[in-house]
Amino acid sequence: MKKGYLKQNKTSFVTLLVLFTFLVFNQNTSALAFQETSQSFDEYKGRVIGNDTKKPLVFADVSVINSNISTITNKEGEFTLKVPKSLSGNSVKVSFLGYETQEVPLRNLKGENNTITLNVITTQLSQVNINVPKDARALVKATLENREEKYVNEKTLMTAFYRETIKKRNKNASLAEAVVKIYKEPYSTSKRDAVELVKSRKNTNYSRLDTLAVKLQGGPFSALYSDIVKYKDYIFDEELFDYYNFNFGNSTQINDRQVYVVNFEQQPNIVTPLYRGKLYIDAETFALVSANYSLNVENKDEAVKLFIRKKPRLVRVEPEEALYRVDYKTTPDGKWYYSYSNVQLAFRVKWRKKLFSSIYTLNIEMAITDWTTNITSTLNKDNRIRPTVILSDQASGFSDPEFWGEYNIIEPEKSIESAIRKISRQLEKIERKEKE
Repeated sequence: MKKGYLKQNKTSFVTLLVLFTFLVFNQNTSALAFQETSQSFDEYKGRVIGNDTKKPLVFADVSVINSNISTITNKEGEFTLKVPKSLSGNSVKVSFLGYETQEVPLRNLKGENNTITLNVITTQLSQVNINVPKDARALVKATLENREEKYVNEKTLMTAFYRETIKKRNKNASLAEAVVKIYKEPYSTSKRDAVELVKSRKNTNYSRLDTLAVKLQGGPFSALYSDIVKYKDYIFDEELFDYYNFNFGNSTQINDRQVYVVNFEQQPNIVTPLYRGKLYIDAETFALVSANYSLNVENKDEAVKLFIRKKPRLVRVEPEEALYRVDYKTTPDGKWYYSYSNVQLAFRVKWRKKLFSSIYTLNIEMAITDWTTNITSTLNKDNRIRPTVILSDQASGFSDPEFWGEYNIIEPEKSIESAIRKISRQLEKIERKEKE
């Protein structure tokens, strides 16, 4: 084994498997049945910006007070919340790292063009009367230990919205969305979470993929495994932990709580691709609040092995970037739980004997929109999906503006809205031709 290389194993990295295969057109279009519910709800919309920059706050958390209903803002800072009429008198809590949390009555979010402005935190953090570890490494160690004390330690049923997009040269080539049920295991156990597909839709524009079909394997699991508290061995197992350097950054606040910031990166003598980024750790509980990190893709031959499961022999694929984000929230009794994750990948693809290469960007995100620990339902084995899942092409839902019903989703940004409109128009043309 070369100096600086680590022995790789299947549980050492957060992997999202990508398949570059020759384009074929016999796609599976089967759909899962879905039972609509009759519960009535109201819809509320808004946009979150910072008072200092007047720019959108991306991934701001929006939660309905006295409930487990929540969502996050998109890249334009926009959000939509579907709330049962019985909670119409409640308020929403809006929070973002480094800004003061704000509460807004739901009645103020009726109609269009509702803007919520968060004030940047300007006050100095007060001294916390707790025993702070002497160094950043010790703090991270403490954060990853005793998970059962800091995080929800009972089985939890979560409702989540999942979205994956594939673009070629900034043009949408594939869009998939799904509502899933996550049967989350307690943080004290190594037992893996289970996922059930409630409903989904997908459309792929193969004309934009040339002769390659680009697919993501893993679907919602790729987002779920970014929960580095539950699945810490993907990044910080006992062997890998010793190959990182840690240091403190400037402290900040989130949800009016003091947060330590720890920077981490792989040691310079390590050649194997590891990670670098920031860990946001609650100063009182030592729980992970948020993490932003990226894979070191400088060693492209080694980095590509972590992602590509299949590709044509004459195609060279090189990773350009691999970015990750995960967020956690607290229950009313102070326990933490996984709430959101995002993965962004970019690959340069070049056919041998061709002059030019193409850039493919892949993005997945998943947000917990509701949850309960009082589990009365059981996993529907017919709709259970595996970590090897590839969401099937199924475009029918794009023509139905009420497709998601009462389920909360991440509000699509303008590029995705445009893609959905194009898909809808294509489906309308097909329907007209079939009628003729």
